[in-house]
Parts: sequence; structure tokens; C-alpha cells
Amino acid sequence: MDHVQNAVNTFDEKLEKTSPTKIVISTLAAAYVANKMYKIYKVGLNDTVRESKENTFLFLRKHFGHLLGYDAAMKDATNSFIKEFAHKQSTIKVLNDKLPSDPVDKKEILALCEKMAAINGDFTQGQYSGTIYHGGQDGYTEFINEAMNLHQWTNPLHGGQFSGVRKMEAEAISMVVNMFKGDADACGALTTGGTESILLAMKAYREHAKYERGITEPELVVPVTAHAAFDKAAHYFGIRIRHARMDPVTCKVDMKHMKSLVNGNTIALVGSAPHYPHGIIDPIEEIAAFGMKRGIPVHVDACLGGFIIAFMEKAGLPLDEKFDFTVPGVTSISCDTHKYGFAPKGSSTIMYRNAALRKYQMHSQPNWPGGIYASPTISGSRIGNVVAGTWAALMYHGEKGYVESASQIVSAAKLVAEGIRKIPGLKVMGNPMMSVVGIASDDFDIYRLQDYLVERHWDLNSLQFPPSLHICCTKLHTINDMEHAKRLVADLESGAALIMQTKDAVSSGGAAIYGTSQRIPDREIIGDIAKSYFDAYYDVHVEEHAAEINAEASKKQ
Repeated sequence: MDHVQNAVNTFDEKLEKTSPTKIVISTLAAAYVANKMYKIYKVGLNDTVRESKENTFLFLRKHFGHLLGYDAAMKDATNSFIKEFAHKQSTIKVLNDKLPSDPVDKKEILALCEKMAAINGDFTQGQYSGTIYHGGQDGYTEFINEAMNLHQWTNPLHGGQFSGVRKMEAEAISMVVNMFKGDADACGALTTGGTESILLAMKAYREHAKYERGITEPELVVPVTAHAAFDKAAHYFGIRIRHARMDPVTCKVDMKHMKSLVNGNTIALVGSAPHYPHGIIDPIEEIAAFGMKRGIPVHVDACLGGFIIAFMEKAGLPLDEKFDFTVPGVTSISCDTHKYGFAPKGSSTIMYRNAALRKYQMHSQPNWPGGIYASPTISGSRIGNVVAGTWAALMYHGEKGYVESASQIVSAAKLVAEGIRKIPGLKVMGNPMMSVVGIASDDFDIYRLQDYLVERHWDLNSLQFPPSLHICCTKLHTINDMEHAKRLVADLESGAALIMQTKDAVSSGGAAIYGTSQRIPDREIIGDIAKSYFDAYYDVHVEEHAAEINAEASKKQ
């Protein structure tokens, strides 16, 4: 111990010659460096650098936002959304911003409802990407409405009073579980949409990791192409989310990078079947095998294409890989019934391999003075008529109906993909096997093509990182011998030919924001602009405010 004491004495002698200020500053600097090194060790260099950049940008926005033009940018964004909404509803002059003083006649109300419906836009021409998955042909809308009307005032929260709806819900869940080849232990829940299904699964895995594995700093590893609902779940539930890169050629998750992000705090791995941006199926079997090896649950997100992928084999369109509960290691699957299941909006399913996992998504409060409270999903009261509509949709189509629709919709997507591959200047992202086709270009600004398509009343989805578009084919694209799918290919061809004549130009239309936004390093600014959309959305006085905005702009000219 003498040599230790001698070292301490030597160190103390040197410190006597150092000013207290220097000692304090050096200690703080050493602590700061140690903290950063520990953080790099815990979360990786890239995430540490990203968080440091985000904190720096947050400081600048908070203290110098006005000087940097942030406040003006937010105002301009909100104003542009207000003017857009005002233009779209300009034909309806009636304003209802307060409760009417007296009851309004039913006929008058329904007349106003018809006027509101008229400005929603005509979706029957197949110009939307996704959005309307069936279209209500051949009296389907009336049928679903009739089923829902019979259960209009029911609430599944009170299962004892509404036994019929309870039975319908249990049967609907069981039908979808069987679609994905769950065994007798597999189970699930009906939710209000894909986002809630994903939120519940991630909440379940956070709780499972806490109580079963002792994890208190949960982390989630997802492909960068996974739905943004996983980021929302991470934000809501205090989970660190880590994004694995996309292979630029296949558009599947880069498995080597995904594996490198996993550590002792990883609560779940995610794969999409398919993912939203380009309609590509991640290597589910490889993800599940790795998850089993590391003892980590694996969630398959089939929200978008669940009612296509589950029937492709029977439609004569077998896939190279499995994606369902027959894959060892897959512990949960999300699947929207309100997309290709053609159920009313506000309907999705979350499925688990067993009830032991499902219990972690639920909430109970046994000590509330109002009584013992428990709910299986996020909502307390739920919409019973949507349950009835979902059950009716599943019964109406049956396996045969879904096999036929899967075959038709995949054929429409293949027609579009094959057409794109023949168009100079365009390319298909990866090798899509289902209903979504990603469109990109190595020769020109792809957002110019989006502007061209908007002029022809198409409403495709603009994507980023990399710049691209996509079309999500639906039932509407299959009618009349795929008339609308063929029209899209023709418009893509004419648009690309026109743009190739001046291929170095850049987009100047509404889609230009995607090209511009990708060059802005502070991503929170883009997020705030997106949020400003909802400030305009909830503005009941958009026409009045739009007039004020235009008047102010005229004064400045």
C-alpha cells in the first residue's frame, strides 16, 4: 500500500500548485467527456451525434427562432394550409361554430351532410393511392351500413350488456388469427387502426421486458422503412428506437446493421410484410431466427397488406418466405381489417402467439373508487357498430372472396410495375410482390413527376430518403379490366417523356417541399411544419382567416 500512498502524496503536491478554478474546470470537463463516452458505449456513436445535433438545433430554435426565421416559417406553413382548406370548402357558406340555439330539422341536417360529402372528392376514378380500399360497389356500402345500424348504440366496454357484439368481436379476432395460422394458444384484440395495434404491441413488449427480463431502459430495433407508428410508440412509452438501414438495391432491411443495433436492452425486433414506402417484405424468417437466438420477441407488421399476403399462396402467388405464426420466433402480428379486409374505417387487429403476451397490453385499476376498472386496448368505451361492420365484412367475403381480391389487386400492381420498368427515366424500387409499387428516377427530380400527376388528378404518395413516389393499388384499380391502373401507366409514361426533355429542372409545385425538406438538417423544423397542418385543420374560421392572409399579402406587394 506504500506505493499507493506515495502516488497520492505526489498527486496532492502537484494539485497544491494548481488554482482551484482550474481544478473545478478540469473536473467538470473530465466528467462531461466521461458521460459522453459512456453514452457512446450505451447507444452508439451515430445516435449520440444525432442527439447532440438535435439538442443544438433545439437550443437555437428556442432562443433565436425569430432571428433565424423559424417563427416566420411556421406562420407561412400554417397560412398555406389555411388557404388550401378555405379553397376546398368555398362552396359551403354555412358556418356552425357554436351549438344552434334551437334544434335543426333533420332534413336540413341531412342536406348539409350531402353538401359536405360533395366536397370530399370523387374517389371512384381510382386516382387515390390506398385510402379507399374497396369503393362500395354493388351495394356493399349499403350492406355494411345496415349491419352497423343494427348495433349503432352498442359499446363493447359493457360486454355483459352487449353480448352479441362481444361474440362478433371474439369471432372476428379468431378469423384473422386463423388467417395467420395461429394455433389454439394464439389470440388477439380488435383495435381502432394499425397505429393502435402497433402501440399496444410495443407497450406489451416494454412491460414484458420489464417484468420478465428486468429491463428498465428499453430499446426497440426496427427497419428504417417500418411504419412511423413505431416511432410514435417509442415516443409515447419512453422507448429508445434504433433504425436499421435499408438495403438500397432490395429495399429490405440490412440484416447486418439490424443485428449490430441489438443489445441487452432490446425489447423487440420488427419486420414488415410489406413495408409502407415501397411494398417490400422484410426477411421475416431471418429476423425471427435471430430474435430466437437472442431471446428477443419479434413483431411482424402486416397492417397494410395482411389481407393480401395471407391469401397469396391460395391465389397461386406463393412467396419465397413465410411471415406468419408458422415461423418460429414470430410472437405478434398486426393486421388492418379496414384496408384490404374491406371493413369500415377504425378497425384493425393485434395478434399474439399466446395470452401471456397479450396481458401486457392491457390495463387494470383495482383501487379506483368508481369500481374495478380494466380495458384490453387504449380506448375505454369502444364503437360497437364498427365491430359489427368488421364481422360482417369478414363473413361477406369469406376466404374465396379474399383470395379473388388478392389475385386481382396483385395483378394490378404487377401491371403497373411492369409498365414502369419499360418507361425511360423511371425505375421500380426493389422487387415488390404485393400491392404497393415504389417509383424513382436516376435521371430527373421525381417530384416533378408528382406535380405532373397532380395536374391529372392523381394523388400518389410522395416519399423521401431516397426521393420516390408510390402507388398503393386497391380494388378500384382492378375494375373495368384494370382501366385505372392502365391509365396510371399511360400518365407515368407521358409525364416521364415530357420531363426528360428538361431533366435537370427541379420541382416547383406542392411536391417540392419533399425535395427541399430532405436538405434541411434540423428535422424537427420539418416535424413542426407537419404539425402546423393540424392547426389549420382544426381552424373552423379558415375562410375568414384566409381572407385576412390574402389581404396582408396584398399590402406587402
